[in-house]
This record gives sequence, C-alpha cells and structure tokens, in this order.
Amino acid sequence: MADASLFLIVLTPLVGALLVLLTGRSPNLRETMSILTGFALLAQVISITPGVLAGEIPHQLLATPVPGLPIALALEPLGLLFALIASSLWIVTTVYAIGYMRGHGESDQTRFFTFFAIAISATMGVALSANLITLFLFYELLTLSTYPLVTHAGTAEARRGGRVYLGILIGTSMAFLLPAIIATWYFTGSVTFEAGGILAGKISPLTTGILFALFAFGIGKAALMPFHRWLPAAMVAPTPVSALLHAVAVVKAGVFSLLKIVIYVFGIDLLAQNGVRDLMLWVVAITILGASVVAMHQDNLKRRLAYSTISQLSYVVLGAVLASAAGVAGAAIHIATHAVGKITLFFCAGAILVAAHKTRVSELDGLGRQMPVTMGAFLIASISIAGLPPLAGMWGKWYLAVGALDSGYAMLVGVLMVSTLLNIAYLIPIPIRAFFGGGAEPKKPLKEAPIPCLLAIITTATLCVILFFFPSALLQFTEALLR
Repeated sequence: MADASLFLIVLTPLVGALLVLLTGRSPNLRETMSILTGFALLAQVISITPGVLAGEIPHQLLATPVPGLPIALALEPLGLLFALIASSLWIVTTVYAIGYMRGHGESDQTRFFTFFAIAISATMGVALSANLITLFLFYELLTLSTYPLVTHAGTAEARRGGRVYLGILIGTSMAFLLPAIIATWYFTGSVTFEAGGILAGKISPLTTGILFALFAFGIGKAALMPFHRWLPAAMVAPTPVSALLHAVAVVKAGVFSLLKIVIYVFGIDLLAQNGVRDLMLWVVAITILGASVVAMHQDNLKRRLAYSTISQLSYVVLGAVLASAAGVAGAAIHIATHAVGKITLFFCAGAILVAAHKTRVSELDGLGRQMPVTMGAFLIASISIAGLPPLAGMWGKWYLAVGALDSGYAMLVGVLMVSTLLNIAYLIPIPIRAFFGGGAEPKKPLKEAPIPCLLAIITTATLCVILFFFPSALLQFTEALLR
C-alpha cells in the first residue's frame, strides 16, 4: 500500500528543527515549537498504527539514484514499535531537557534543540527504512547529527569523546556494514527487506556466518565488544543527550537495525541452522557479563549507566542470534522496556547533577532524604532494568529465557540469571545508600530538580510499572511481527 504520509513522519522533525532555529531568540517560543513538533510526530505515528497491526505494510518510494537500489520507506510491526518508542520518549526527553538546560545554565541551547530534532528525523528514517541502502543512509545521518550533541560542552574532554564516538561508529560502518550490504546485493540482487529474508538458498553456511558477523560488528551502535568504547566516551554530553543516546535513538537504532536484518535479510530459519550462531552467542554472553562487571567498578554514575547499557543491549542481540520466535519477541520487548527504564535512570542522574551538583555514586549517601522523588524513581527503574517483578523489564528477560530453552541453549538461562545478580549489585545499592546512608546534611537544604525534570522522571518511572501489568500493548507488536 503506497502511503505518502511516511515521508511526512521523517520530514516533521526537520520542520521542527527549522522552527527552533527561527525562534531561537525567544526561549519560551523555541521550546514550545520543540514540544509541539514532538506531539505532531507522535500523532502521525499513532494514526498509522492500526493498519500496520492489522497486517498492512505502507510503503513509499523516495528516489532511485541507481537502478535496482531505491531509497524507499516502509513500515512493518518492528519498525512501528521503534517509531512509537522514539517519538513518545522524544516528547518526554524534550520536557526534561528544558528543565535541565535551564537549570544547569547550558549555553547554545538553540543549537542543542535543533540537532536534537534532526537526530529524531534520522531515527524515524531508520525505523521506516524499506531496504539496506535507506537504512545505511539514515544510520549515518543519525551518527553525524548526534556528534554536535556529544561535543556540546566544547571542552577538550568533550572533543576527545566526540572523536572516539565518531571514529568507532563511522569506522565500523565503513569497514564492516557497507561491505556486508554490498555482499548482500552481490549474492541476491536485492537489498529490500522481505518477510522470511532474502538470503535463504543463495549463500553457503560459511558465507552466512561471515556475512552475519560483518553485520553484527558493522552496526557499531549495538555496542558489542570490542566496539563498545564510544558509549562511555559519549557520556561527556549533557544528560538529555545521554538519554537520547541510550533510550530514544542511537543505541536503540543499533539493536533495532540488527534485529531487522536478522528477520528480513537472513530470516530466522537460515540463522537457526548456521554454526556461526554458537560463536556469536559467546560474544554476546561475554558482553553481557563483562560490561556488567565493569559497571560495578565505575564510581561515576553516568559511566556506570553507560556500561549497564552495553550489557543490556546485548540482550537484544542475544534474542536476534537465538533466531527463535520467543527470542525475537524477547528482543523486541526488551527494546521497549529497557528504553523506559534506562531513560529514567539517566533523567535521575541529570536531576542529581542539577540539584546537588554530584556525579559520583560515592557522593550520594543520604541524598534520598533531600530528593525522595528522584531517588524513588531511580529505585523503580533499577528494579526494572534488573528484570525483576513487578516491573516491566521482567518480560523481555522472560521471553529471552524461553527462547534460549527453545533453541537448546539452557546455559544462556544461567547467563541471564548471573546478569540479573550483577544488575542488582551495581544498581540497587545506589538508592539504598541514598535513602539509608549516613551522609552529612548539606549546609543549605537541597530541593528536587526543576519541575520539567520531575515530570519527565515520574512519567517514565510510571511506565516501568504500567508495562509490567499491561504487557499486551507490547505483545501486540510481537504477535504481528511473527505472524
């Protein structure tokens, strides 16, 4: 079904970026434009949701620069889930960013909100890509548009972090991802995403393994070890950017892209029969556990959360590599539940910085008595990220465990259990010491962060609870995806 509204979904944030530039002299008007653009984008995505869940796949051809290599958009259930997550959390992050940027006295706020909008446009392009060429173009645009956000502070440390960020993401794309796309075109004569995949029967098992490894490591945003260092390096960015990187756009674009390639390029059945799966599962297991161990030893709060994300992203990669229905469902669900949990944690980290000017875990003793809302939300999100009931993060791990058993990898259930214990070890002590630690009372009473920050924190923490008791909203997408 041809649908011209798909391009409007990509275009809307770009129009918002232009409006932000034009209204930059009036902060209130500029921020109003940002929020209104977010609601306009979400409304467009919601309007197309019923049709996609009913089985329709709207598509739109944008251009054909080379015969057989179109730039085109299409929307299927997995892309719809990602688009809904990104567009809804963009609104919440924008509200949070207003309170944070003002409360922290950040400079160049017009530039910040402009590139913020451009990054969301690129994210929508990734979600709506109909083929590998379109995905690659928007994937690279997302990298380039977030670079000014990572280096926003303009310090030597920010520029150094930006170089690592750009170097790893562009380097892996050019060295691995682009050759993988070219090889796919060579073997199949197509780069279009199709149900069941396009590689089945076209390549040998050895070639399948090599090609999958190229895709897995070429998508650097998925942060598989050893190409993970860009993520902690990017923590020099303002906290709203960290939230954008971890929950709304960048890392989610990485694991989404890999999951989409597994389903629509390789096909679940092809990967399930390939020996490379065992090797990739070892890489994933090492990343899950190794990043968690590193997180335990980080005193800087944002760096601890960054290594947590590296570990958590590998759950999604695990589901993709398992190549089973339950594994893919678990991966898709974890994209959503990790997004709301991790964005809450980063929102709380930013609120602590704005209100208390603290960045280290060792400095947080007793802080919960001055900032109960923030640290209460941190506790909720920590339990969710650990995958414990009654919070949303449990569902993704549940389906991943089922997928591991279905695929004959009972050992991976043990990896998930150990990972949960490590999650508890590096996250739960933070709110415990904040509420029950014996920190000295501050000379001046502390207040919670600005109201916009608190509204965002409460909203996402509440979602962690709601999605546990009402998982049917997520299961609709996985059922449509596997239909």
